Amino acid sequence: MYRIYLIISIILTIVIPVQSGIYYNVRDYGAQGDGVTIDTKAIDATIDAASKSGGGTVFFPAGTYLSFTIHLKSYITLQFDNGAILEAAGTEKNGFGYDKAEPNQFDMYQDFGHSHWSNSLIYGENLQNIAIIGLGTIYGKGLTREGFKTVGMANKAISLKLCRNVVIKDISILMGGHFAILATGVDNLTLDNLKVDTNRDAFDIDCCRHVRVSNCSVNSPYDDAICLKSSYALGYSRSTEDVTITNCFVSGFDRTTFLNGTYKKDEANTVPDKGVVTGRIKFGTESNGGFRNITISNCTFEFCRGLALETVDGGILEDVTVDNIVMKDIQNAPFFLRLGARMRGPEGTPVGSIRRINISNVVAYSQNPKFCSMIMGIPGHPIEDVKLNNILIRVKGGAPKEQAQKEVGEHEKSYPDPQEFGDMPAYGFYIRHVKNIELNHVELILENEDFRPAIILDDVRGAGLNFVKADKTGSTPTLLLRNVQEIKISNCTPLKDKLIKNTIAAEL
Repeated sequence: MYRIYLIISIILTIVIPVQSGIYYNVRDYGAQGDGVTIDTKAIDATIDAASKSGGGTVFFPAGTYLSFTIHLKSYITLQFDNGAILEAAGTEKNGFGYDKAEPNQFDMYQDFGHSHWSNSLIYGENLQNIAIIGLGTIYGKGLTREGFKTVGMANKAISLKLCRNVVIKDISILMGGHFAILATGVDNLTLDNLKVDTNRDAFDIDCCRHVRVSNCSVNSPYDDAICLKSSYALGYSRSTEDVTITNCFVSGFDRTTFLNGTYKKDEANTVPDKGVVTGRIKFGTESNGGFRNITISNCTFEFCRGLALETVDGGILEDVTVDNIVMKDIQNAPFFLRLGARMRGPEGTPVGSIRRINISNVVAYSQNPKFCSMIMGIPGHPIEDVKLNNILIRVKGGAPKEQAQKEVGEHEKSYPDPQEFGDMPAYGFYIRHVKNIELNHVELILENEDFRPAIILDDVRGAGLNFVKADKTGSTPTLLLRNVQEIKISNCTPLKDKLIKNTIAAEL
């Protein structure tokens, strides 16, 4: 019997050799993990050793690893054990040891943070087949949340440029700086099961293709949670396309209170962006290259701004589907679709476009009576082909009568955000400069009296309202039309069925 076991052991040894050198423990290369020692050199040495062997997993056992900029390489996985914390070292105590921001001749076309990558805690450029995984935490304690340039300081937790085949999975990120994750020009990017509680943007996915964001919980009261962009930071226009965002949660609770489970709202009136928490899913702001072929599904919003689809720098935003969304305690517009002409980019770039947008199966509670859902192009450049199906919006209401008389400026060169337009004169939808829009099975419920019309259409050609139900207060009109051509109303409450070919002004 012993001989049989011996023979089997020898055979297994020959057929399945012992795999050594696959895991590279940072402690074996000098990392202390004591929360006091700067472990940057030891971590980089571990990455170098794995890279020289063709790749492998750099392993962080439980402990707190203080570090400045860590330099990723191709075919490397960073794995953080449960209880492992990679902490961005503070500059006041430990010196200004982060990599300085590299030059970028195109940084005038986007915010500073989008234009530089090396001034980060974890940095990689022109890499392939990399991963950051595990149940540990990246804590950006020593990162700045500001976008300005200070040599030796860093403002991003993870920054990747022109990489491909990237997986970031299962980790938690606390206080990630200006961007918890900045991915620019990254193809085949997977962000899965991440828990982020941060002090500015969480995910900035810029000029990326073939992206999968799934099962992520993101709290970011001071800025956007999941944000798609298409800047000019690479020196050319590159679209963000073929993206799925699914099974995610975004919110605007006080910083750190999401990960610690207290979900506080004490900071709600002190956030820097005009006192309205952010924490939303958004496309745009930086929008030179445009956005194509994108789906958002099975996501929940809580105590944050609503969904924003924007292009203002010449990019084309097209072929977007949004489905199965729940929004609770939305702090401004539940939906904000904005085509503008800020045109921050090379001279001569034409105005962009928004077209073929489908939004369906949404339940929302709009808490702020200053706002409504807004779908707005600019004169001569309408948003085209929008369909909203099976939408229920419960509105807090309570706006004064004077708000119904508010004139809404064009603001075509302004920063694209609902608050730029001030108090809105409708409580449900304000739709302007739009071609071909349908509202099917849309219900607008008022909690309090509101003397604004439910829906305003201004400079709209081709509109359909089918099975739309809207509450009204007293004699306030439900629908206000200005310069509208070809609108068909059917099965709506309290409106009568009607086909209007052309009207300069009408109240229904």
